Amino acid sequence: MTAIITAVALSKTYGLTFALRKLDVSIAAGQFVALLGPNGSGKSTFLRLLTGLSRASAGSLVIGGWEMPREADAVRAQIGVVSHKALLYDTLTARENLRFFAALYHLPRDKAEARINALLEQVGLARRAEDLVRTYSRGMLQRLSIARALLHAPDILLLDEPHTGLDRSGSEMLDTLLRAAHAEGRTVLMATHELERAAALSTRVLILARGTAVYDAPTAGFDGERLAAQYAQVTG
Repeated sequence: MTAIITAVALSKTYGLTFALRKLDVSIAAGQFVALLGPNGSGKSTFLRLLTGLSRASAGSLVIGGWEMPREADAVRAQIGVVSHKALLYDTLTARENLRFFAALYHLPRDKAEARINALLEQVGLARRAEDLVRTYSRGMLQRLSIARALLHAPDILLLDEPHTGLDRSGSEMLDTLLRAAHAEGRTVLMATHELERAAALSTRVLILARGTAVYDAPTAGFDGERLAAQYAQVTG
């Protein structure tokens, strides 16, 4: 399968501390990868490098044929990101936020409006679409962040603990959207601590520890319990 993300000897240091240490990873187009690991293992650092929010200290990173960070602008057009920060404007309404990002992605106005309406329904915010984002709860912000990430139908979804702040119905909604995105052939890389959800959603699990990959395998045949046992074994 064709690799859409390739990291070779990717390293990131903060002073004398390694956040990533010569990480080698290749992710094929259309895979759903669950990125696992204890706190400080390098998951968020890897995602920040993929999104262009941080620069590697050494090694190479290629996404969709473009080299990061030199061609980060080309990469940003094909990725959707849900991070620990909402990346929204709290003085705008939900609809105005999505219109702003649609313009950034050069979506035609009629197509953008249809897409915005559909996503607001899908994430459960249609009734609050005209409210200022500063009035939103943490869970509502996360729902809108998910809509923002999906707005331009990106080839790659990069998700850092995307279920954080969501209630049960919100988590089920996100699972449905992620399954649909994967079924449409999109590549998904999701950092999570929820092992049962990782086993249920992903096609591949990648476990990091101390800044490097310690386990990488398909999730076929795994349930939450078996994955938890494997996780405990490789992370110590």
